[in-house]
Amino acid sequence: MGNDFPAFVLGALTAGGGITGYVRTGSVPSVTAGVTVGALYILGGYRMQRRQPYGAELALLASIILAGSSIPRAIRSQKPLPTGLSLLALYGLYTFGNAWRTGRTF
Repeated sequence: MGNDFPAFVLGALTAGGGITGYVRTGSVPSVTAGVTVGALYILGGYRMQRRQPYGAELALLASIILAGSSIPRAIRSQKPLPTGLSLLALYGLYTFGNAWRTGRTF
């Protein structure tokens, strides 16, 4: 299994979460952020699958954005949703950071 599959899963989870947040609460920032970060993950996964450059970098960027927004909220609020998003972001940082560091971006 390459790094493309985790990128697709994280993309689906974040985009789906943003859409769910909008449906449940009407939160436009939730849908905007969720779909944007999800699109970055999916685009990164697509580029890795096609062996095109900058796939892991796009997925790593999505993880950095997600971590930057969710980890401070998780620390402040101690609620399960930001904590779950933080765990997803940390998984992405680990997975795509290692792929970028070692040059194994496919």
